[in-house]
Amino acid sequence: MSKSGALDLASGVGGKIDKQQVLSAVDKYEKYHGCYGGDEEGRKANYTDMVNKYYDLVTSFYEFGWGESFHFAHRWKGESLRESIKRHEHFLALQLGLQRGQKVLDVGCGIGGPLREIARFSSTSVTGLNNNEYQISRGTELNRIAGVDKTCNFVKADFMKMPFPDNTFDAVYAIEATCHAPDAVGCYKEIYRVLKPGQSFAAYEWCMTDSYDPNNREHQKIKEDIEIGDGLPDIRLTKQCLEALKLAGFEIIWERDLVKNSPVPWYLPLDTSRFSLSSFRLTSVGRFLTTNMVKALEYVGLAPKGSQRVQSFLEKAAEGLVDGGRKEIFTPMYFFLARKPLSDARESSNTAEAS
Repeated sequence: MSKSGALDLASGVGGKIDKQQVLSAVDKYEKYHGCYGGDEEGRKANYTDMVNKYYDLVTSFYEFGWGESFHFAHRWKGESLRESIKRHEHFLALQLGLQRGQKVLDVGCGIGGPLREIARFSSTSVTGLNNNEYQISRGTELNRIAGVDKTCNFVKADFMKMPFPDNTFDAVYAIEATCHAPDAVGCYKEIYRVLKPGQSFAAYEWCMTDSYDPNNREHQKIKEDIEIGDGLPDIRLTKQCLEALKLAGFEIIWERDLVKNSPVPWYLPLDTSRFSLSSFRLTSVGRFLTTNMVKALEYVGLAPKGSQRVQSFLEKAAEGLVDGGRKEIFTPMYFFLARKPLSDARESSNTAEAS
């Protein structure tokens, strides 16, 4: 089960970082971002260190407030956040046409909430790819508790350099994860390489929409707040993701920003103007209590120094996400379903024969 207590939150801050080094890690992480003197090129060049520090610092906060699945969802009226998150994951499995016994890859799997849900829903074997040691240790424990440790596993690796042979997986998916990649084309090419010919890749991507104006200072600030609060080197436009897929070799089956037909705004869980008992920790009251709890735990030494700073940039992320959603310049669920052509298998076979 997900860690839910205050002491769990306090003990988890920093992940695998030595607790005495958490404050230093926060300093280094913040300096990658524009408001602390960093720039996009620096974030891209050091994305592995930046993203690892980010998830070491924030994973216990995510698990405390969000549960095991760290993502947003298309949501119907009358549907709880937890229900919408499960349906969002099932939708992905259905779009991929997953079948019993298939071998599936989850790219950037977090602590494996979607991995476990999709594996149970589709009776498949899912491998979670993640470059963060702390998240893998949490995911491995949660897999054991859920009883899927015999069919699901984790591999620690960079999704820009996957340690799998060509044509390994029957399906690949990514949920709000490949936005951390410094180069979309390179990331999608690796996914293309490990996917079997004729099979599909589906993802929910974080993107700026066509309404984003790079010359609008307010829009720029919203983008920067999301980047520092969510460990992103940059946020691509939807059309850039689509072009990257094509350059990687994929055929596009269909693509759509699912925000556009969601009856309930995706950012509602973070909106401080609303209240919900079912997701109380995400409300303004819940976040106020969490902020003060973290402050108190850090003061008495139960949470490492720097914990308040982590809470602060997560608050900045929440504000940026809500503002980006309201202004319709950002989406966390640009969905696409793409296929690796069967012709790739024939080309590979001809190349092998020629050699």
